[in-house]
Amino acid sequence: MSGSRRPWLPVAAALMAVAWGGNEFTPLLVMYRQVSSFSAVIVDMLLGAYVLGIVPALLIGGPLSDRYGRRPLMLPAAPLSLAGSLLLALFPQTSPLLAVGRILCGIALGLVMAVGGTWITELSRGDHPDAGPRRSALALTGGFMVGAGVSGSLAEWAPWPTTLSYLIHIVLTLATGLWLLGVPETREVEPRATRPKLRDDLRVPPFRHRRFLLVVLPLAPWVFGAVGSAYAVLPGLMLGHVGDTPIAFSALMTVVTLGAGLGVQVLGKAIDTDRSARASVVSLVILVAGMALAAGASRTLNLALVLAAAVVLGCGYGLALVAGLSEVRRMATADDLAGLTAVYYSIGYLGFFVPAILAVLATWISYPVMFIFGVLAAAACLALVLKFSHGHLGIVALERRFDRLETTLKHRLAATLQHRA
Repeated sequence: MSGSRRPWLPVAAALMAVAWGGNEFTPLLVMYRQVSSFSAVIVDMLLGAYVLGIVPALLIGGPLSDRYGRRPLMLPAAPLSLAGSLLLALFPQTSPLLAVGRILCGIALGLVMAVGGTWITELSRGDHPDAGPRRSALALTGGFMVGAGVSGSLAEWAPWPTTLSYLIHIVLTLATGLWLLGVPETREVEPRATRPKLRDDLRVPPFRHRRFLLVVLPLAPWVFGAVGSAYAVLPGLMLGHVGDTPIAFSALMTVVTLGAGLGVQVLGKAIDTDRSARASVVSLVILVAGMALAAGASRTLNLALVLAAAVVLGCGYGLALVAGLSEVRRMATADDLAGLTAVYYSIGYLGFFVPAILAVLATWISYPVMFIFGVLAAAACLALVLKFSHGHLGIVALERRFDRLETTLKHRLAATLQHRA
């Protein structure tokens, strides 16, 4: 039950189920190229299509949950994810309807990432300060990993390859959505009379903070840019080198990448610290190495090197996700935690367009050369974080104290006015 010692668990389960639906499409990219005769560009665009749902849902859903509470914004996620999977199951040959299904899955994922992650953090109060972000990251990555592994395996060896995995996800989403109904609200909603204007709620003040711009922003696109490179680009390059099981190999690459990320997230507590940007720096160092391995793997198409690149890029993804969420938690106040989390995830998800961009550029530039550019870009972001990550933590802590004081005074004033009325 949600009132047990782990009230965050149903929210984490719902987040994991919706993440499952968001990533079950990924290992099937090879299948759609074979069964539906879609080009590499169309398939990669379908992969990135759900970002069109994720980003608005993040940017609007997060701040609105700060205004109206977590439950009203979180509960629609399960039905939206279910509807997306239904479209994907029914129309495997129709790219526009597949895109709509992906967008619906993206809207659901955006809601659970911004609202569900914040809800988990608030339900984890009393535990370790970083327990909430870590649980959110684990649930998200676990859903991505298991969903991809199951869907790829079923598509390779089970009947109804374009349908069965989506039907399983529909059942899972329905079950976790019902479990979510008993979770208590954690966000105290202000009386209508004292509520700020809606446009003010949709602004996220810490987004303009120097530390966010110079430490969090350079890291964010690498979160999903790394995994997109590992399990959307490399499996396509290996099509002629993996025998008769290309879909299973694509699923394996996804599981290996996300499994490495999951393992690093478990260790994230030991690496991340409130005293410096150590986790961000270490993650970017790993991503530089991962891009270098991907460059070598795309040139040689050596199976061992391809798997090694997936592992290293997965580690970079996992640590970058935890590092960014922890930076956001330290920077945000209770009134804008969901909103700033939404901004971080939105920027991060832009990385999912990397495979489509590379597929378009592949007409003129080879993949090894493009991955070398990736090495240089990651190294530049690392230099930026190293240069500007020192000296802002004290300012962030001081700003949070003033923000908390302002919030407390505002709530007390609202209560006094309501009492006098």
